[in-house]
Amino acid sequence: MKIIPAIDLMSGQVVRLYRGDPKQKTVYNNNPIEIAKRWEENGADMLHIVDLDATLGLGSNLETIKKILKEVSIPVEVAGGLRTESLIMEITKISNRIVIGTLAFKDKELLKKLLSSLGSKKIVISVDHKDGEIVIHGWQDRTGIKLIDSIKEFLEMGFTEFLLTNVNRDGTMQGPDMEYLEQACNLQNANVIASGGISNVDDVKDVKEKNAFGVILGKALYENKISIQEAKKIA
Repeated sequence: MKIIPAIDLMSGQVVRLYRGDPKQKTVYNNNPIEIAKRWEENGADMLHIVDLDATLGLGSNLETIKKILKEVSIPVEVAGGLRTESLIMEITKISNRIVIGTLAFKDKELLKKLLSSLGSKKIVISVDHKDGEIVIHGWQDRTGIKLIDSIKEFLEMGFTEFLLTNVNRDGTMQGPDMEYLEQACNLQNANVIASGGISNVDDVKDVKEKNAFGVILGKALYENKISIQEAKKIA
């Protein structure tokens, strides 16, 4: 299982939100490059970089992301506001993987085109949900689409990589949502990264037992409740 620290960016700062709410923001560092290098040195398998400003339509941290990618050598997946073909193609030139959420549900034709040109391993489908219902546009809009149904549809299209976040757990450190994680991980050919709610090493053990492909470490890592080294021993 891959251990994947998250670096969430707002206004060039490393932050964490509580349940995706920009009004409930904690700033952890003003130097995201320094943080990226620290997580790399600590043994992270991959970095998960999120442009929260782009996600919420508040701006862009693209230049900061480019600087980070020049400074680290481990794989990086970039997420947040990737909703146009031009931006996606720009990011794919410099990152290992891209994470697509809103666009995956709004423009299936473009999604198929991206799959054809980039291949399934380069694209991670972000299936963000509130208790089993997909949400998009920075978790602001409900879709009425059932989580597991959506993953099955993307699997049929040829996608294999998924980022699974229960928004109600994100940034809470109340433990991961095991029910939906288990359902998703049981789907054939689905490589699922678990995100949201991780608070300690026991949570990482629980996620591993569900055969997750990877786990995102966020707030618990920044609040020193867990270390990458501890998580790696379990993984």
